[in-house]
Amino acid sequence: MGQVAVLFGGPAPEHDVSILTGLQAARELVAARREVVAIYWTKTNAFVSVDPSLEAAAFLDGPPPRAEPLTLELGPDGGFAAVGRLGRARRLELDCVVCCTHGGPGEDGTLQGALDLAGVRYAGPSVAGAALGMDKLAFAAVMAAEGIAALPRVALTEVTAEVGFDGPYIVKPRFGGSSIGIDVVGDLATARARLRANPHLAGGAVLEPFRDDLVDLQVAVRAHPALELSAIERPLRRSDGGEILDYADKYVAGEGMAAAPRELPAALDAAVAERVRTTAATIATACLVRGIARIDFLEGDGELYANEINTIPGSLSRYLFIDPPRSFLALLDDLIDEARVIPSHHYASAGADGTVLRAAGAIASKLA
Repeated sequence: MGQVAVLFGGPAPEHDVSILTGLQAARELVAARREVVAIYWTKTNAFVSVDPSLEAAAFLDGPPPRAEPLTLELGPDGGFAAVGRLGRARRLELDCVVCCTHGGPGEDGTLQGALDLAGVRYAGPSVAGAALGMDKLAFAAVMAAEGIAALPRVALTEVTAEVGFDGPYIVKPRFGGSSIGIDVVGDLATARARLRANPHLAGGAVLEPFRDDLVDLQVAVRAHPALELSAIERPLRRSDGGEILDYADKYVAGEGMAAAPRELPAALDAAVAERVRTTAATIATACLVRGIARIDFLEGDGELYANEINTIPGSLSRYLFIDPPRSFLALLDDLIDEARVIPSHHYASAGADGTVLRAAGAIASKLA
């Protein structure tokens, strides 16, 4: 087994949580005597290598002391390279990269596309799976195509006049996660006003009915060495009666979702639990799950609603794998093995045999 990189951070609202997940993964691999390169992706979109044994506080002011600049080169000889004092680049010989990059370009397919073009093997979602998981409207469309129940969800713009369902409403960033930027509003006019006031909605927003009678259920799924589901959890909301399971509920306790209040395993009727597991397996296949993902449901009134899929979950959902039990190291080793043996993507130019070019004639004639 060669060097493994753990990549975390990134220019995203979930930057801080990504650091926690990355440091946890790096620490586990180092303890198992794996060769680890920790790569910190800064808020300003730079890559640097850092000591994998650092604590979270080392990143409060950006790159920690003694961080070494890296570049990501594309092409057949691409990959991460260390930038020396004389400007010479030394390519890092990496077996693969474990992506712990929550939200933004680390989870929407942007980073995955760059790694594919650089010829770098990586653990986690493919470009297509990442993009689908990040787009809440596209995810809802896939659920409809699969015949899976979900609350109605529509695109919200400043000219949206009707949505086909009554309020109160929940407004969410169309491309985002971790409950950041979510608002609960009473009417459509207020929802539209939030588009101008909430910076997290600038890239697009979706609207759905707010149902405080439903409870959250979550289950993790991993794709390798075979499709496997974790125990089912019921996240618990704040004791002060918060309307939604928000960012503070999930992450501020210090270890990401691993420290959030929960009922695990969830005390569920056997039929409900089986429905969660069966539906989650269908979603995993439909949404091209690669690596470890977490699927979130809403449950109540005798119905189970698919809510969203998180393709790079906090702490890589290690805390959920208690039935059957899977150690964090075993999960990481299987992620690394999947990156090695199952390519995320392979670009090919088959079919580009020059026939069109030979028949094209003069470009000037095509502009006439």
